[in-house]
Amino acid sequence: MIDFPRINDAAIGALPALLSRWLPDGRRMGHEWVARNPTRADRKAGSFRVNMHSGRWADFATGDKGGDPISLAAYLSGIGQADAARALAEMLGVSK
Repeated sequence: MIDFPRINDAAIGALPALLSRWLPDGRRMGHEWVARNPTRADRKAGSFRVNMHSGRWADFATGDKGGDPISLAAYLSGIGQADAARALAEMLGVSK
């Protein structure tokens, strides 16, 4: 069994570092990370945002969205949530 809540909690604690790694051209605006969406030909930052307190994210140009860091990792990597959770747990040193 994968402990999704535990992995998400650890990821939220490390979210500034994770977002800098995953979305390096982004910047913090208040409690959000605003970046270009690397999964599409997004020319400027603004429509892709991640809430740095909750991990909720959305691309307001496409309607893609998710509720936590695992779903963001899955979306950005183009993999399923279970695989994203395993990879994130390994990256953060959290037992799955």
